[in-house]
Amino acid sequence: MAPSKLNVLVYTGVGTTVESVRHCIWTLRRLLSPNYAVIPITDTILIKEPWPSTCALLVFPGGADLGYCQALNGEGNRRISDFVRRGGAFLGFCAGGYYGSRRCEFEVGNPPMEVIGSRELGFFPGTCRGGAFKGFEYASEKGARVVRLKVAKEAFGQEDVPAETLSYYNGGGIFVDAASTKSNKVEVLATYEDETDVDGGDGKAAVIVCSVGNGKALLTGPHPEFAAVNLHPQPAIPDYAELISKLTDEDKSRVNFLKACLSKLGLEVSHSDAGVPSLSRLHISSLEETGVSELLADMADIIDKENGEEWVRAEGDTFHIQNEETIWSVEGLQKTLDQADESGASSTGITDYTKVIKKIVPHEKGPPHPKLTPQFNHGLYFSSLRRYQQIESDADQWGNLLMYGEVLTSTNTILEKNPKILSKLATGFTVCASTQVAGRGRGSNVWVSPAGCLIFSTVINHPAHLAVSRPVVFIQYIAAIAIVEAVQSYDRGYGNIPVKLKWPNDIYALDPTKSGDKPSYVKIGGILSQCLYSNGSYQIVLGIGINTNNPRPTTSISDLLPPGVPELHLEALLARILTRIETVHAQFLREGFSRDLEGRYYRHWLHTGQAVTLEAEAGVKARVLGITRDWGMLRAEEVDSAGRGTGKIWTLQSDENSFDYWKGLVRRKP
Repeated sequence: MAPSKLNVLVYTGVGTTVESVRHCIWTLRRLLSPNYAVIPITDTILIKEPWPSTCALLVFPGGADLGYCQALNGEGNRRISDFVRRGGAFLGFCAGGYYGSRRCEFEVGNPPMEVIGSRELGFFPGTCRGGAFKGFEYASEKGARVVRLKVAKEAFGQEDVPAETLSYYNGGGIFVDAASTKSNKVEVLATYEDETDVDGGDGKAAVIVCSVGNGKALLTGPHPEFAAVNLHPQPAIPDYAELISKLTDEDKSRVNFLKACLSKLGLEVSHSDAGVPSLSRLHISSLEETGVSELLADMADIIDKENGEEWVRAEGDTFHIQNEETIWSVEGLQKTLDQADESGASSTGITDYTKVIKKIVPHEKGPPHPKLTPQFNHGLYFSSLRRYQQIESDADQWGNLLMYGEVLTSTNTILEKNPKILSKLATGFTVCASTQVAGRGRGSNVWVSPAGCLIFSTVINHPAHLAVSRPVVFIQYIAAIAIVEAVQSYDRGYGNIPVKLKWPNDIYALDPTKSGDKPSYVKIGGILSQCLYSNGSYQIVLGIGINTNNPRPTTSISDLLPPGVPELHLEALLARILTRIETVHAQFLREGFSRDLEGRYYRHWLHTGQAVTLEAEAGVKARVLGITRDWGMLRAEEVDSAGRGTGKIWTLQSDENSFDYWKGLVRRKP
């Protein structure tokens, strides 16, 4: 069964180092994708936002744990502790290991660096003492070394783990007397094989896991998350090249050990070692014969021509427009490889996606050859689009121009962060991907998007003079209506698919794995609406992600289909949703959020009469009435102790409040 909590949160606030964060995020994404979204977060988010409800693992990387204490002592640590005790998982590397112990003793007797004191979390009920090996210097690799770890195979049960492994080390501690604290629910997972430079008491515990209430905390002194491929050469440091070589040779055992540690915390690790895939080409095609040619003509003034090649240097990304007829040639393939090398991207190490050149292939003579897009059937998409346009009276433009990539950073980001290109795009231009490596959600959320998930973004140019009578905020509402109606009208037998809306912008479905008198719903999709202003119009990038055929990360539409109905195809569903949104949007432009649209919204949403607590209003009890038809705010009526309405009405804005459907709380966002 798929995990119910999908976020792995990596602390990046006060006290962390850039390199530790980068290694941590790269490795966790490699080992946990596509089952989880690995997201960087700050101390402000930990203290103020409702992160525990979606968090599968909270991670503290290397750095200086005094900074962690400075930022999080008090309320932050209370929330972290509550999260773990209620069943959450915590992972602390190096400084995170000191921070998660009851007491920290670092470089005792070395006044410039000495740190001694108690720690609030206290997951390990003893002392983390370090550095375990001499030579550590802040902001330096001079103290870095390779340490050999003896793995306690019996602690991992049936997991296939190595008997020993090598790990990068730089300043971490030893968990004193950890071998004698079994009564305190502490297990030693690995010990240092080399003699340490500090007293570790009973044993030389390097990696431990602690049971804390209903949850677990795994703490390490070394850095098993540091991969040799991401270490930079240090010519001025003797033997550093040998350090990298040793870690390279032992990389497989390191990965297997870390996978076993993550499994020990209850996470579902990836069965593949392929990691995060490389970005693919972007293929632009059109339903109409002249569509792509006309788009290129519109973009002529932003295209630079150099040495026979065409480039668009936009605000967020650089795009290379490639010739469809030459990308199959040996010369074309070699140029592609050379440009990838020059881009700063790495197929194995940490990749800075802002520096990767995005390659666009315009297809002016028809859709891409199936060999270029094996995960997306353009023929099925365009035939479905034409078929659905014939049954929708107001649908004839949206989706006609499609830019598709097997692997993208984010369909929203590639539009929203490049206004130079966005300003040239007509309403209905759509970007679609099979896999996103940096998908975006509302607020700090990241949408997990493996293959089988329908991921796309559509451009909507909304005239500024309609902003008062047709507020932009309603775009997310009409999109939600259209998605549900598209699913339920996809084909025969789909009319009763139990898909619902959650205010303001989520798509839910009846959970097929649970039964009982009270229905249980699970999220299957989300909507992200981002708005810019250009040339007298609000340019909206409407991003949508729907679990369609994917077994991860949660329930998909395919899990809800009754026996005997036609098969669900992602390409056809994309066409159905686009034609339905175009029709509903046209109605919205004519009528505003009319009684008809309002009625259809309420027909599908989860909240009518729902009891809520308004946290920002001193815990006032209320019940949900609906949304206002002027500015789309949530309406809730105060109720007395008997549940009777008092007549006092509260209105809450969707961009300022967070609605926890399961807890019935409407809270003000910080």
